[in-house]
Amino acid sequence: MAPLEIQTALPQPARKPAYCDGNVLRWLTAYTASLIGDSVYFVALAWSAQKAAGPTEVGLVMAAGALPRALLMLGGGVLADRIDPRRVILGSDALRCLLILSVAAVIALSAPALWILVAVALVFGAVDALFVPAIGALPARITISDQLARVTGMRSLSMRLSQIAGPPIGGLAMGLGGPAAAFTVAGLLFALSLPLLLTIRMQPLGEHGQQQAEPGTAWKDLLDGLRYIRRHRLIGPLVAAGAICELGLTGTLSVGMVLLNAERGWGPSGYGWIVSSFGAGAAVSAALLAITGWLPRAGLLLAGTLFVGCTGAATIALVPTLWITVVLAAVIGLSAGVFGSLDNALIQTAADPAYLGRVTSVVMLTMAGLAPLSYPLVGAAIGAWGAAPVFVGCGIFASLGVVIALASGAVRRAELPRQRPGVST
Repeated sequence: MAPLEIQTALPQPARKPAYCDGNVLRWLTAYTASLIGDSVYFVALAWSAQKAAGPTEVGLVMAAGALPRALLMLGGGVLADRIDPRRVILGSDALRCLLILSVAAVIALSAPALWILVAVALVFGAVDALFVPAIGALPARITISDQLARVTGMRSLSMRLSQIAGPPIGGLAMGLGGPAAAFTVAGLLFALSLPLLLTIRMQPLGEHGQQQAEPGTAWKDLLDGLRYIRRHRLIGPLVAAGAICELGLTGTLSVGMVLLNAERGWGPSGYGWIVSSFGAGAAVSAALLAITGWLPRAGLLLAGTLFVGCTGAATIALVPTLWITVVLAAVIGLSAGVFGSLDNALIQTAADPAYLGRVTSVVMLTMAGLAPLSYPLVGAAIGAWGAAPVFVGCGIFASLGVVIALASGAVRRAELPRQRPGVST
């Protein structure tokens, strides 16, 4: 027994924070490459559609991928929970790589036909519906629970950086070699993620103290996941608050901001400053959570930052000058970024990993499936009544998410896991 006692008494090695963990960094690099590939793909798709047809057809091609993504997202969550999410991500990136490189070859040999572009967008959207829930389920399988907040911040920062880097890379490839070159670059970026994903070490669900239920039919698993969200005292209100926020603010801060800029006559440069300022604020919030890994009174801070973001969105159309609008956009971006990061981190840390794919699919459905439905409504409303009343109304509607969050005692008391003493910084 003596050797065992000595072994037990030995101090445990310090755990690395997520931003120093090679396992997490390999996943983040693969994820970033895939996200940049997404951005380059959309640049190539839009440019090819513009070459093949008129503005209406461009809109058709760009919207084609949203339909299968929305319809299949929940099924993708079931699949991510049924099998290893890394295998789903590997399969998704491999399929996207083959699809995009095949398109590049076809376009290099002939002009991009409209039906080919629509077909590609449909298939890409269907594969994306499998990829997104699996990405949401993976962090809990590659790191410990008190590092999930950091991983969430790192993931958000990766998304922001890819949105900055992707379009210029796509534009450069387009300028040098046309659509075929841009599609090739996108396919190679998807290919880059594959060897990195193969090296990721996965922890079994049992190491998180969770037990996977016996799977039934896919439909039963889907209903079980929806019941799990509805009955969970913390996840249910967080998902509802996030959905209301997306429905109220997404269309306003995208389509609405374009129309507001045109109404004020600030031109392309003015719009660029506003969008860049919003993105910078959101990136700062992601970096904050990635570095600190913990924020105090997370539930109340989530509700508070959502209220600030809603208030900013409601009043930005009332601001008379460009520079004040740019500053306010940064505040909205920072607030929305903190809210989104905390919402995601709390869901990640509270959810049973066996349900994370289905939970992520529901969260992403509100963003990729339901929120875009507000785009034409916002455009039509601004055309009828002007920007100011629509921005105010959407900000007030999104504030219902604050009410939902504060009405939940579990959200008000919610805290992120504190860093364990064994984790080195």
